[in-house]
Amino acid sequence: MSLSSPPVTPAVLAFAEDGTPFSPVYGDVYHSANGALQQARHVFLEGNGLPARWRGHEHFVVVETGFGLGHNFLATWQAWRDDADACRRLHFISVEKHPFSADDLQRAHLASGAPPDLSRQLLASWPLLLPGFHRVELDAGRVVLTLLFGDAEALLPQCVARADAIYLDGFAPSKNPAMWSAPVFAALADLSHAATTLATWSVAAEVRAGLAAAGFDLQKIQGFTGKRYMLGGHFAGTTRTALLPQQTTQITTNALVIGAGLAGTGITERLAARGWHVTLLDGNAAAGQGASGNFAGAFRPQPSRDDNLMARITRAGFSYALRDLANLAERGNPARWSQCGVLHLARDAVQESKQMQALASQQPPPDFMQWLNAADASQRAGHPCPFGAWWFPLGGWVSPPSLCSAHLAAAAHYPDARIDVLFDRHVARIEHRETDDGLMWHALDEYGVSIAGAAHLVLANAHDAHRLLGKPWLPLYSARGQVSHLPATGSSSLTALDTVICGSGYLTPAIDGLHALGATFVVNDPDTDLRQAEHAENLAKLDLMLPGTGNDIDVSALEGRASLRPITPDRLPFVGALPVQDQRGEAALVALPREPQLWLLSGFGARGLVWGALCAELLASQMNDEPLPLERALVEAMDAARYLPRK
Repeated sequence: MSLSSPPVTPAVLAFAEDGTPFSPVYGDVYHSANGALQQARHVFLEGNGLPARWRGHEHFVVVETGFGLGHNFLATWQAWRDDADACRRLHFISVEKHPFSADDLQRAHLASGAPPDLSRQLLASWPLLLPGFHRVELDAGRVVLTLLFGDAEALLPQCVARADAIYLDGFAPSKNPAMWSAPVFAALADLSHAATTLATWSVAAEVRAGLAAAGFDLQKIQGFTGKRYMLGGHFAGTTRTALLPQQTTQITTNALVIGAGLAGTGITERLAARGWHVTLLDGNAAAGQGASGNFAGAFRPQPSRDDNLMARITRAGFSYALRDLANLAERGNPARWSQCGVLHLARDAVQESKQMQALASQQPPPDFMQWLNAADASQRAGHPCPFGAWWFPLGGWVSPPSLCSAHLAAAAHYPDARIDVLFDRHVARIEHRETDDGLMWHALDEYGVSIAGAAHLVLANAHDAHRLLGKPWLPLYSARGQVSHLPATGSSSLTALDTVICGSGYLTPAIDGLHALGATFVVNDPDTDLRQAEHAENLAKLDLMLPGTGNDIDVSALEGRASLRPITPDRLPFVGALPVQDQRGEAALVALPREPQLWLLSGFGARGLVWGALCAELLASQMNDEPLPLERALVEAMDAARYLPRK
């Protein structure tokens, strides 16, 4: 899969003469004139033996080609809701090259008679129309919709999941042959297992031949209303794909999490949403006291001209974090943050050109990113800016300690979860040993006494995880970062600032009488005392972003905060299971044997706010053997074993 993701071209809602939604691009209708929901129930639910087949499952996974207007999803969700014996969690994965805007979906749902409550929930969480994977949690997190915006041939092979039922619902093969191609069928086969079923309204000869070649056993069955036949079937081939990383099939739902920063509180909340028992340990007196203790940080994505791994992961993280912040507030556990927008100023004419090129090639929706020339950027900043800027209207600032507290509060309110939080507990070492309850991970104090134990251990304690693991090959370092606190006084030239400024560093608007300006970056310096030289360095960054604004600030009088951030050589986080051995040979990451239920969640650096929630969801999905919320290429880019030396 290439680094660059093609921009998403939204669909435009149109109607045929009989009022049926119609695609002018493909010259085909989105559903039968006899009713979208009725067609979904007959073809896809009954064709896959639902709802009976999801009963008795902890979770059930549906994979669909062609989300369209979402009626198949809404019909499936409604059937799941109405079934008293339904599975605990329903996963619905759907690929769509041309997604609709939320406004067009609303119009279509009103016209079709879609369930109003379900439609409202879906539209309220509808993601930005950006390429890649988008995870949306509905029905108090029990229904998980993973949308793949882009080409099916490119994205389905990037999906890490095991499908229990497949809905094939693209436009007619004669209108859109790419959706019925051999690569698509092969990707669906890779997602299938011995009990996977399939249904589609199409009985075209090329569809039957292609599915049969991919390993599906097919039968013609009664079609919907006037259509004589449809296809049903099951997978009869050989399963070729496993979830990353390979773990035992028996899930034991209790975990010990070390570290109560953004990583630790995030994974605690995500496991609690799945009904786990989690014990959270931290050596400090409260959550969010390390690198997650700064009073405010910039919240925005990190685009690049070539749409590299960093850009794609921060884009996905930003989109997911927006929904996470909204869900926390909706459940009564809001974090403190402001969606005041973020202005990323170009440093010089060369960077300005690169920023403009990135925008032109990627064509993001304006609610994600816009280009402002120097004059418009100056107006937005309230100060003359020599160059233009990216503008992120949905970005802003977030208080990291409040986000940690919000995740812990949310975790405590899941009805089936149990959360125990132990502060002021220093972990001297970890140990995996046999107990009366089976193999357990234990956190031991300096006297060798067990503080707590569980079947799973998650190390979310920043760079200190390196000490506990004792793996010399693991490049997990610390970087000292000092933030300067600028008093917001009436005489300050920053008085009118009402947005976050980024560029050489970052600057927030006044929050409780202070601007946060930062941050320095010093690798492997464990000292956290404030340094006047680093205040001066931060003020120099301010002068590069907003020339002259720091001239009247007395460096010697500044307060601030210094902390140690966990970093990796490629500046991407570590997410996943630790490998058993210390050398990798030529084995692919998916084939590496892993330590039993030992997980790492660290290396967030300065980007914990933008990708902490998504990385926690990724790890929780791995631990619970569920479909992953990101492309395989991005999962492997963050794999905890990626630096394992080759023989």
